[in-house]
This record gives sequence, C-alpha cells and structure tokens, in this order.
Amino acid sequence: MLVLFETPAGFALFKVLDEGKLSKVEDLWQDFASSDKARKVVELKAFNKFENTSDALSAATLLIDSKPSKGLRKFLQKHCDGETLAVADSKLGNAIKEKLKIDCLHNSAVMELMRGLRNQLTELMSGLAEHDLGPMSLGLSHSLSRYKLKFSPEKVDTMIIQAIGLLDDLDKELNTYAMRVREWYGWHFPELTKIVADNTHYAKAVKMMGNRVNAVNLDFSEILPEDVEAELKEAAVISMGTEVNDLDLSNIRELCDQVLALSEYRAQLYDYLKSRMNTIAPNLTALVGELVGARLIAHGGSLMNLAKQPGSTIQILGAEKALFRALKTKHATPKYGLIYHASLIGQAAPKHKGKISRSLAAKSALAIRYDALADGDDNSMGLESRIKLETRLRVLEGKELGRSAGSTKGKPKIEAYEKDRKGGGALITPAKTYNSAADLVLGQTTEETPKKSEVASKKRKHQEEEPTAEAAEEDGEQEKEKSKKKKKKSKDIEETPAAVTDASEKKKKKKSKEAEETPAADADGEKKKKKKKSDAEDAPMEVDVSAKKEKKKKKKHADE
Repeated sequence: MLVLFETPAGFALFKVLDEGKLSKVEDLWQDFASSDKARKVVELKAFNKFENTSDALSAATLLIDSKPSKGLRKFLQKHCDGETLAVADSKLGNAIKEKLKIDCLHNSAVMELMRGLRNQLTELMSGLAEHDLGPMSLGLSHSLSRYKLKFSPEKVDTMIIQAIGLLDDLDKELNTYAMRVREWYGWHFPELTKIVADNTHYAKAVKMMGNRVNAVNLDFSEILPEDVEAELKEAAVISMGTEVNDLDLSNIRELCDQVLALSEYRAQLYDYLKSRMNTIAPNLTALVGELVGARLIAHGGSLMNLAKQPGSTIQILGAEKALFRALKTKHATPKYGLIYHASLIGQAAPKHKGKISRSLAAKSALAIRYDALADGDDNSMGLESRIKLETRLRVLEGKELGRSAGSTKGKPKIEAYEKDRKGGGALITPAKTYNSAADLVLGQTTEETPKKSEVASKKRKHQEEEPTAEAAEEDGEQEKEKSKKKKKKSKDIEETPAAVTDASEKKKKKKSKEAEETPAADADGEKKKKKKKSDAEDAPMEVDVSAKKEKKKKKKHADE
C-alpha cells in the first residue's frame, strides 16, 4: 500500500511496511512517537518537487477542489502500478480512480496514518529541514488565501481609481488647450471658430491649413464634411482676421500637436478603463456604465468599501455638500448624486427621476456586492436588473399615458358593461321602446283624463309655451325673500338715528350728575391752579392753535 502525502515542497509517496498495524487504529499513534518507530512502519518511495510558487499554488487550488493536477497524474502513473493508494480526501480518490484506474482507500486508519506522517515528516524525508518547511508553508498559505479572497492583479480596483482621476484631469487640460488654440488662431481666422465646433477637428484643420490663404487649395475631406469644407473655404477668402508671420503659425501648430496627442491618449485611457471596469465590476458597469461606475468606486475609496454602503448612500454619493446644507436649513434633501449621470436616469422624465434613481441605487448596491464578493465574473445579474428597471420606467410612463386618456384608474374607458349583450354580438333580448301609456298627470284620475297619449302631448306643449307651476312658485319665493331683505334694511336705517340720540342723552345725564357731585373738587382745583407758577401763561399761542387744528381734524374723521 502507498500513501499520498501533500507537502508545501511537493507530493510524497510513502510505502507502508507493515499493513497489519493499520487494523489497530487506537494504537497507531504509538508507532509514530519517535522517528525510529516511524521508519519501521513507513518509508519514502518517491517525491515530486514543485518547480516554483505558481506551480505549488495551482496544485494546491486543484486539490482544494478535489482534482489532481497534471504533474500529480504523471507522478502517480509512474509509481503506482498495481498498488493501492491511501488518500486523505475521498473525492480526490474517486477522481484518481476514474482517470488513472488506481484503487484508492480512505478511512479512519488512513487519517491516523496521515497524522503520524505529519508529525515525523522532517525525519522521514531527508533534505527537508524544519526551518525550511515553515517558510514554505507560510508562503503557500498566503498565496492560497489571496486566491480564495480573489486578491489578484485582475481584481485590484486601485487602477480604476487612478484611471478615472487621470481621465478627468485630461478633460480639463484638453479644454484649456483647445480654448487657447481657438483664441490664438482666432486673431488670424476668427470665422473658423463658429464653422468647426469640435476641438480635435479644429486642431487638425489649423495644423493642415496654417495660413488661411492656403485653405482654398487644400482638401479637408478626411477631416470635415463637404458642406463644412465649402463654408470654410468661402470664409477664408473674405476673412476679417489679421495677418500673422510664419513663426507665430509654427507655435500655433505645435500647440495643435499637443491637443491631438492628448486627445489620442484620452481615447486609449478610456478603452483601458472600459476593459478594467468590465473585468472588476461587470454588473455595476452593465447598470450605470463605465464612467459612472468608476467615479462611484473612486468616491467610495475601493470596491469593498462601496460594497459596505447601503443603497440610500449610493444614491446620494457625490452630493454630500447639498445633503448637509439641506439638513442644516431643513429643506428637501437631494435625490441623486453621481448616479444622476447614468443613462437610465437620463431617459426618465423629470418627475420620475427620483423614483428611478432610488430603484437604480438599490440594484447598484446588490451589483457592487456581487462583484466584490462573489466568485462569478459574468454580468448576467446586472443585465437582468437593467431590464427590470427599464420595464419599471415604461410602466411609470404608461401610467401617465393612461391617465391622460381620460380615466381615473389609468386605463381608458372603452364601453360600459351590458348584461344583455352576448360576446359583443347581437342582443339576447329586444331593446325596450318608450311606453306612452304609462304617463299620468297629477291631480286627475284615470277615468276623467282623456287618452294618455293626448295628455302627454298637451303637457309637452304647455311646458314649451308657459313656465310650470313649480317655476312660478320658485319665482314667488324669490320675490318674498327680496322684500324681506328690503324691510330689514329699512328697519336698520330707522333704528340707527334713535340709537345715536339715546347715546347722546345718556352722556348729557352723566355730565350733569358729575357736575352736581363735584363742585367742591372744582373749587379746590382752581385754588391749586392759582398757586402754580404762571408757566402756562408764558406758553406761546402756537400750541393752542395746533391743538385746535388737531381737534378739528379728529371731528372731521369722526363725522366721516
């Protein structure tokens, strides 16, 4: 029997010398108490060394999935002909048996044997020291942990953060350089600014043309459309710009070279960012696009940090200043931040942008967590979520369309339900006609009245010619109400002067009583006035005049 044992340095095959001891599982640990006893039980038959760390990592990852590597298969085919192989993993044993036709064994005795081999490994294998085995185990474990956590160069989001930052800086620089080219060359050919709107096309045209006099003899078909080219040549002939020398034109052309080089590099950088986003966050890219997804990751710090955020935070990420200002001033908080630039929100109507941004943020949070923590690399989840959001947007727009059709529940009314109609065809029962015999006139018996049809016709004529009795009664009631209102008004007018006279009489009575009761008080007051200094006598007469005027004004206001 052979035993397959995995080490950080390679695969080892041990030959079991005494298979009878495997029957006594409980006493097997005693046979590995020392190196001498262990050598009596097993001995090393062959060893397959790993060439480098990547080879060891690939073999270890395959063993975790219970799959033999290519090197292990060759090693076992070479040394295991007609032998039974003891393995520590039953699934690995089944795979070896299917592919290599080697009988494999896995039980409790084999596991106890593996434990003993691990205890005396450095003694049983010559050339493998304990101080060498420790660093190898540590390095392999670290590599394996990185692989399990997907911490690989393909999953590093730092490159995305740097790329989106550089892309934004390039856009600013390109804008600055392009505006400088337009302003500089505008002194020589100012009409070209309105004719060519694109910055790169403008720089190419200036670089090719140089002096505007050369525009008539040049072919701009590779750069500009035919109509724009014709307009450019016409404007070059009648341009009002100033003349420039060759030295100025050479400097302007060098600046145009810088603009074109920056625009080409920006295009390359965008392609690089697009590929990295599709590799690291494919589901987020499918939902919001490459640029918006990259800005979200850069604002969050990393993909893992962004995965820890809820959907409400992702929704307003980038609008923190507006959020805190709204909380401070107690106004409405913002509905979206960086996510506003996603194509789904751009498609929505202004009144639906808030709802769609909330739904998109929730789906984006799920997509980010899937990208950061799941093992899959496809974007199926993101595409499914995008389809759901598009259907939700269509439903919201459809509701508004339904309401505009005239019904309250969002669906237009086509026709009313009729129980007598069978499947949209003919009626089951005949349509009812007007029964003139059922008409009656109030105040008359059926015997006294003539034929009911004649009475009904007379009644209609009477209604057309003269107003009904009910209408007359209503008119009489309205006239009575008007007469009552007039009487009330006349009474109020009569009562008001009487009330005024009563009030004046009461005031006179009060004054007479006060005059009778306080004669002594008046005498005392006069004495006090005499004792006082003659300040009032020295006062000017202007004060009295102004007081009289104020009294007259008050009386006028009171009379009015």
